[in-house]
Amino acid sequence: MPKKRRDERRQHGELVAEVLAVLWEAGEPMTAQQVNAALDNGLARTTMATILSRLHDKGTLRRIPVTRGFAYEPVHDEAGLVAGRMRRELESDPRRDLVLKRFVSSLSEDDEETLRRLLLEAEGEPE
Repeated sequence: MPKKRRDERRQHGELVAEVLAVLWEAGEPMTAQQVNAALDNGLARTTMATILSRLHDKGTLRRIPVTRGFAYEPVHDEAGLVAGRMRRELESDPRRDLVLKRFVSSLSEDDEETLRRLLLEAEGEPE
């Protein structure tokens, strides 16, 4: 099998995004073989198993024992995954107030209004 040139390789995270999309769409746990069949991209089952195992190790997927291996399902929906990335980015900088200020100043008017509404709703929620 000929090797792909560097510029023909997948973009970083593209395969992971495709795997997660398959799992979100399925709505139920899937094995490496099932995910591989759904993607139909010619990867070895062991390669897919490695990808799923690494996503499990990162906390992105939940692993469920099945007959001769594991099935996997996402821990969060797509919005939850993005929110987690946003939170980790915020936590990675000691100047949280400055990061939040820059983030808020870059929002559209609609997004600002949504954020205000969500903050007000969060204030009213019992702890």
